[in-house]
Amino acid sequence: MQTRTRTTRRSAMRRLPLAAAVALVFSSPLAWAQSVDAPASPQDKEARTLDAITVTAQKRVENLQKVPISLQVLGNTQLEQQNVADFDDYAKMIPSLSYGTAGGGVFSGPGFVQVYMRGVASGGDGNHSGSQPSVGMYLDEQPITTIQGALDIHMYDIERVEALAGPQGTLYGASSQAGTVRLITRKPDPSGFSAGYSVEANSISDGGLGHVLEGFVNIPVNDHAAVRLVGWQKHDAGYVDNLSGTRTYPTSGIVDTNPDRAEKDYNSADTAGIRASARFDINDNWTITPQLIAQKQQAYGSAGVDPNAGNPAMGYDPGVTDLAVKHFYPETSDDRWYQAALTVEGKVGNFDLTYVFSHMKRDVDSESDYSDYGFWYDTLAGYGAYFYDDNGVLINPAQYIQATDGYQKTSHELRIASPRENRVRFAAGLFWQQQQHDIHQRYRVDGLASDLSVSGYEDTIWLTEQEREDRDKAVFGEVSFDVSDKLELTAGGRWFRAENALKGYFGFANGYSSQSSLDPEDRYGEAGCLAQFGATWTPFNGAPCKVFDKGVSEDGWLGRLNATYQVSDSKMLYATWSEGYRPGGINRRGTLPPYTSDFLTNYEFGWKTSWADNTLTFNGALFREDWKDFQFSYLGQNGLTEIRNANEAQIDGLEIDLSWAATYNLQITGGFAWYDAKLTKNYCGWIKPNGEPETVCPAGTLDPNGNVVSGPQAASGTRLPVTPEFKGALNARYSFDFKGGEAYWQASLAHAGERRVDMREAETALLGYLGAYTMTDLSAGWRRNNWSIDVFVKNVFDERAEMTRFAQCAALTCGNQPYTVVAQPRTIGIRFSQEF
Repeated sequence: MQTRTRTTRRSAMRRLPLAAAVALVFSSPLAWAQSVDAPASPQDKEARTLDAITVTAQKRVENLQKVPISLQVLGNTQLEQQNVADFDDYAKMIPSLSYGTAGGGVFSGPGFVQVYMRGVASGGDGNHSGSQPSVGMYLDEQPITTIQGALDIHMYDIERVEALAGPQGTLYGASSQAGTVRLITRKPDPSGFSAGYSVEANSISDGGLGHVLEGFVNIPVNDHAAVRLVGWQKHDAGYVDNLSGTRTYPTSGIVDTNPDRAEKDYNSADTAGIRASARFDINDNWTITPQLIAQKQQAYGSAGVDPNAGNPAMGYDPGVTDLAVKHFYPETSDDRWYQAALTVEGKVGNFDLTYVFSHMKRDVDSESDYSDYGFWYDTLAGYGAYFYDDNGVLINPAQYIQATDGYQKTSHELRIASPRENRVRFAAGLFWQQQQHDIHQRYRVDGLASDLSVSGYEDTIWLTEQEREDRDKAVFGEVSFDVSDKLELTAGGRWFRAENALKGYFGFANGYSSQSSLDPEDRYGEAGCLAQFGATWTPFNGAPCKVFDKGVSEDGWLGRLNATYQVSDSKMLYATWSEGYRPGGINRRGTLPPYTSDFLTNYEFGWKTSWADNTLTFNGALFREDWKDFQFSYLGQNGLTEIRNANEAQIDGLEIDLSWAATYNLQITGGFAWYDAKLTKNYCGWIKPNGEPETVCPAGTLDPNGNVVSGPQAASGTRLPVTPEFKGALNARYSFDFKGGEAYWQASLAHAGERRVDMREAETALLGYLGAYTMTDLSAGWRRNNWSIDVFVKNVFDERAEMTRFAQCAALTCGNQPYTVVAQPRTIGIRFSQEF
């Protein structure tokens, strides 16, 4: 694993100079092209200044350069120019943003991404009974985050992406602990009719053919109302092969085969969606904006590849592709969702009043291969001896998962703000949110004996039938005071109350180990039903019984203090202290205590500056964040997710964002981030009787189960997982007049350093590190009148950029068979667009 990492890093560094050279030499041939066909050379034109960027990150309209937050913005023009179509595309452009995948047997295709910012990541997130996310995702004013991942919005007709790094607890509350990402859509415009469409075809190296169809229309109803309709349909081609092969289970000698599952380029996806919004200007002071967005996505196969693919020593045929797996059971997802929203904006006297409502419903039917669980437990512990049919004959112990997840999320926010021009001004609001997750998961073994199957579910060794509910209530506000023309002071706070409840059934049939615990509260499955109800069970949503029903609630305060100093009209300095939190919850294993909210405290100094007559902007932030009693999720005994308030960590960082209009024709943009994210205390792996995490556990210490440990599972100073020490993105675009239109060349680089997969040493020994990578994208195009044509190449050098890694079950067992999600291979595409 480490050898692969070093090789990837050397390869990336060899390619970096070449890619940089491509970006920098564009000016020579393009200047020649312009001198032939254009009336004037670049030297005859004045330098082009940078456009002002308007944002609403602080829930009011402001110039980006006046907002005292480490905030990176990708505007509509940049999104179109850099061919941004989905989350993966814009994530690599935002240095503060990292992501992982749920893994752990969950379908690993689109729509299940875990988002992190500024290195605030402990790994192991994404379980349906686990922690809430640490980064908030919003579509306009509406939250779109669910426990197992945010909605992956198709990036068409999007006005901008705002990435707010650092705690946003006072304005955005729960799950904006480490930051917030906001996708702002283009709004209906009563001033005139407009429409457009785009058609794209693309081809993946050694993969399939894909396409994208998308369009919009803006229809004025009258001078005070308009409707905007947006639609898209796309086919994401596959590039991972599921190879035909065999697997022999050691206890029984049974040989499993997959000829009916073998398929080339099997990780494809088909997506269709629509967004409809309207704007009604009731009068000069009041506006109503309803919106409905809906999408259906059918995905197939796994995005994770076997790092050993192509290695004959690991059972693969010589010469096969390295983008391959050998899976034996279905892997599919049918993801359907919609979100309805309503925004009302108006004035009461001189005060601005805003009300935002949203309701989201998401249903996901999925199938997942889980055969690694049976194979590795059989290999390491002989588990195959416990799987037999009704005749007592040993059977193939391979498992697969059939799941149905239903999500609902409803939120209300009401806020009022005083006039912006007042010397003393305030904003205050109320927030209420309720989200529910109905969970149904069958872990199936074909031919399983009836007495080993959960009652009512044939061939089902394990059943999860749960209902989870999370509620958030908050009162928030901030007050700003202009001490002078240059100095502004702001204080903000948020009172919150968070509630988490989980109930239902989980576990085996009565014939398995769920009956082995001596503690009745720790029994689950049908053994738990017997312990609670005897022979008379009360069914729960079709499951044998409601084996547990627990909840927890918390309340507390968050604060924010900020000082902003306007050095000049074009240069600003700021200093901020801020807090963010993530709600706590309950563990479904009865003997484990609830986990409480964890808090992130941020100390930040930043600057926003413009130079050279607004041809260069240079923004940045230095910060330190203290993460106290952070929540750590992992697979514990019998594969049950356990969440502990594990430890403390510290993240020191520097973030830089720049834009430079180098000449009239050439513009360069970039963002860079350096992070030192590490534990500040040992992680031993258990909780002391007082509820605090144990941090002193030298070799020879006995854990609560009486086992001798060899030292901490992760020592103080250990790097936190997921986030690299350095991440950066650079883009150069050269445009010029050509044949009566405007042409361009563009090059983009995205680099990320080596990343740790798991915080713990033993798990790291199995899962290894994700190698550093540098990816290069190139594009060129021509626009004339109302139409344009673009050609592009993504991942020009076909880099096997390792994005995330996971195993199907606990790393100390299934980590012997990890899967790596790599960037999409080299993709060549052409797109035709037209607007009216």
